Amino acid sequence: MFRILVITILITMPLISAESDIGQTSPELRHRVIVSTDIGGTDYDDFQSMVHYLLYSDIFDTEGIISSPIGGPGRKSDILKVIDVYEKDYGNLKSWSSSYPGPQQLRDMSKQGAIDRAGLKGFDTPTEGSQWIIKCAKRQDPRPLWVLVWGGLEDVAQALHDEPAIESKLRVYFIGGPNKKWSTTAYDYISRNHRSLWIIEANSTYRGWFTGGDQEGQWNNDSFPQQHIADCGALGEFFVKGISFKSQIRSTIKMGDTPSVVYLLGKSPEDPSSQSWGGSFVRAWDRPRYTFEHLPTVDDTVETFAIIEIIRRINCDTTPDSKSYLIIDKQRFEGFVDMSGNRHFIFSPKTAKKWNYTIESTVPELNNQKGSFTSYRPNPEQANHPSGQYENWWTDNPDPAFAEGVHQGAKTISRWRKEFLSDFAQRMQRCKKLKQ
Repeated sequence: MFRILVITILITMPLISAESDIGQTSPELRHRVIVSTDIGGTDYDDFQSMVHYLLYSDIFDTEGIISSPIGGPGRKSDILKVIDVYEKDYGNLKSWSSSYPGPQQLRDMSKQGAIDRAGLKGFDTPTEGSQWIIKCAKRQDPRPLWVLVWGGLEDVAQALHDEPAIESKLRVYFIGGPNKKWSTTAYDYISRNHRSLWIIEANSTYRGWFTGGDQEGQWNNDSFPQQHIADCGALGEFFVKGISFKSQIRSTIKMGDTPSVVYLLGKSPEDPSSQSWGGSFVRAWDRPRYTFEHLPTVDDTVETFAIIEIIRRINCDTTPDSKSYLIIDKQRFEGFVDMSGNRHFIFSPKTAKKWNYTIESTVPELNNQKGSFTSYRPNPEQANHPSGQYENWWTDNPDPAFAEGVHQGAKTISRWRKEFLSDFAQRMQRCKKLKQ
C-alpha cells in the first residue's frame, strides 16, 4: 500500500527541479505590473500569453493592460474578450487565492494605446495608454513599475517624452525582434533620449519558450495544450479552441510574450544576469544604428536587430499626400518625411541574412529604387564590452553556448521547459475545480 501511494505522488507531482524557487515568488515580493500588448494583431500568441498572465495574476499587483497594436488590427476590445472568458473561471480561481483581481477591476484598467507607428521624432500625441503609464508611475509607491511590452513601444516612448521624471520608476521588459521593426522610431527615441532607462531588450531570448528544450511526448508544443490545458475551464477551452487566426484554429504553444511574465517569478528580477524562467541577459553594448545616405548594397553590413535608416533626398516638388514605402521581407514600411521633404525609411532586421528591398513611391524619382544589405549576428565578444552610455540596458546573451539554433540567448529559457510547463499545467487545474 505504501509503495502504491509513493508512486501516485510521484506521478501527480509537477516536475520541479532542485532550483524550483526560480519560478516562485512570495507575497512580500509582489510586483506592480502594466502589460502593453498587441493582442488581436498580427499573431495569436498574445491571446495565449494573456490567458497565462491572468492565471498568475493573483501574485502580481496588476495596474494596467494597454492595447498597443502599432499598425495591426488589435484593439482594447480584444483584451476585454479574454477578461470575459476569465470571468467564467473567476469563482474557481478566487477559491484558490483571494488576490485574483476582479473582472470589472481588470476592465477598468484596460486602456487603448497607440494604434499607429510614431513619426520620425519617435513620439506623437498622448494616448489613453501613455497617460495611464504616467499616472501609475507617479503613484506614491516605493516599488518600481514593471511595464511588460508585448507589442509596440510607442506608449512607453510617449509617456517618457511627456513626463521624463518617471524614467527611474520604470522597469521595462520588451519583447523585441519582430515588434522592434514596427516600433523603430519609438525605440530610436528611447535609445537616444532615455539612456538611463532600465530595460531588457529581448530580441531572440523569448523564443526559448517554444523553441528547444524537451519537446518529447507531453512536452511537445502540439501535445501539451491537449493533455494539460484543453479541459481546464473556460480559459483552457479558449486557449485551445477559441483562438482563430487567419481562418485557422491554433492549439499549439507559442506564448512568445510569456517570458516577460515568468521573469518576475524569479528571485532577482533586478539582476537580469541571474537565472530565470524568463531568461538570463547581458549588459548591452552601444545600441547599433546605421544611417545610409546612399542606397545600401549587399556589401553594406549591419548587426541583426540594429536600427537602419535609409535617407533619400528629393530633388523635385512633391505633393503633401505623396507616399513612399520600403518593401522588404514581403512587408511594407511607410517612409517618414522630414521638414525638407526628404524620405527616411527605418527598419530593423530580425535575422542574419541578405535583405533585398524596393522603394515604392508616388514620387517618380524614388519609385522602384532597389538595393540590398547584409545583416550578421552580434559577435559574442560584444558581451565583454558593455556600454558606458546604457548602464541599465540588457539584451540577449550572444554566447553560442546559450543559443537555440540561430536564436541567441534562447537556451536560458528552454532549459527550464519542463519546470515552467509543469507549473503552468498545475495552475490550469484551478480553472476547473474549487480548492477544497
